[in-house]
Amino acid sequence: MHVSDSSLPRRLPRLVLLTAALALGGVTPSLVQAQAQAQTTPPSTQRTDEIPVMGLEQLTRLVLQHNPELLAALQARQTAAAGVTSAGALPNPRLEVSGGHNSARLPSANPGQVQTWAVSQLIENPALRSARQDAARAGVRGSAEQAEITRQALIAQVQLRAYEALLRQAEAASASESLALLEQVRERVRLRVDSGEAPRYEIIKADAEIINARQRQHSAALQAEQALLSLNRLAAGQLPERWRLQASLDDAPALPGLGALRAQADERNPELRALQAEIQRAQARLAEARAGRWPGLELRYSQTRDPEIRQNQLGVSVQIPLLDTRSGPRAEAESELLRLQGRLDGRRAELGQQVLLAWKSLELARGRTEALSQGAVREAEAALRVAQAAYRYGERGILDVLDAQRVLRSVRADLLDARYQQQVARIELELLAGRHGEAELLAPTPATPAAPASATQQP
Repeated sequence: MHVSDSSLPRRLPRLVLLTAALALGGVTPSLVQAQAQAQTTPPSTQRTDEIPVMGLEQLTRLVLQHNPELLAALQARQTAAAGVTSAGALPNPRLEVSGGHNSARLPSANPGQVQTWAVSQLIENPALRSARQDAARAGVRGSAEQAEITRQALIAQVQLRAYEALLRQAEAASASESLALLEQVRERVRLRVDSGEAPRYEIIKADAEIINARQRQHSAALQAEQALLSLNRLAAGQLPERWRLQASLDDAPALPGLGALRAQADERNPELRALQAEIQRAQARLAEARAGRWPGLELRYSQTRDPEIRQNQLGVSVQIPLLDTRSGPRAEAESELLRLQGRLDGRRAELGQQVLLAWKSLELARGRTEALSQGAVREAEAALRVAQAAYRYGERGILDVLDAQRVLRSVRADLLDARYQQQVARIELELLAGRHGEAELLAPTPATPAAPASATQQP
């Protein structure tokens, strides 16, 4: 039954009383959410004691232990370490042996066998060998920083996937709550349509809204499962077949100020440290190219024996840089050094802007979360209660109730997205500042004592 605008002022007191009655004896959103979760949770997932619970720290360590990309990066560091041994190896000595026959052309000469042997050893330029070793050590540091880049990026990806799974599960729970509310509204609409108090299109509209709510719930559940499968892929399939993630979108770990984050990013960011190692390696390559003009001295000792005499010789040979002065390798090393220095300066400036942008994103997400949780959600819930009470007593139509539910659902979705974006910005800040060290793998502490949400992977 629809109400004209002229009769609205006379019915306002009645609407106020109906709202109060509904608040005292009606169905509250928390009760609907509990009923929806009880109806939509499969029997196999309700017994949570039998499913192993895994915290974010334990999950991260398990992924780091089995991730193939990280294991390959660590093996590359071992390969670079072997290069230090190769760079410090001394050149081997050379042994020459020859023999022949001596024929007599004069009557006084004695024919016979002739034997010659010689030993030579290269005495390498100490500056050349030291520069080569420095380049190999810088390569080891660069490989270690590349492994650290892979490790920290992997930690950030694990956290993003975990919070995405929590977001999708929260969206599925919200869709279940909306579905339960719609089913209650549909039952009331059916009674009114059967009694002739409402037109038939109202039941059709309610059915359509229920179908959409079920699709949203199913889609969110599938997306949560995909996020958990992505976590299992990062762990090379080593996660349990069924497990629960114990975390919450409300996790609020403490972060230092913007200035401290910038200082940490400039000091601890693995990309900057990898570039610094590359610069050190380029400097060693330049020193090696300069020292390569004089590779070293070659000492040679030889002995020749014939039937009459024994001849001993000691010689020294050195390469004179007349035709090749190693100008090409020196120019290449200088150009590579300048290129890497430019990359380091540019990346340092870009990193500062990225930290600032992530900090602004974090502040924006915090502001959205506070505004939505303290104002918009409560107002939308109150508007829904008023619309439901008005519809129950014929003061509003079904479209008003569905619109109020749609507004509440949209506001709650915005709140969940704001909480997720807050986690995304926080993870990005920690990645840029290089805070994903071994000491920072502890799971963040929840901001409220409420029970954390959980995401469950099922077979």
